[in-house]
Amino acid sequence: MAKKVSTRKGLHGNSRSHALNATKKVQKVNMQKVSVGKDTVIMSAREAKKFKKNDTK
Repeated sequence: MAKKVSTRKGLHGNSRSHALNATKKVQKVNMQKVSVGKDTVIMSAREAKKFKKNDTK
């Protein structure tokens, strides 16, 4: 089973119509499964990109 490594959370806010009605919206983080050695971990796509970039150096 994959472990969740990232502690990032989504952005919260209001969606506003032209009549200024407010409805709650959440912009979720793009979570991906990434293989690290033998383990599979769940991290955000941004963290995975940085991890792969630093891993190849």
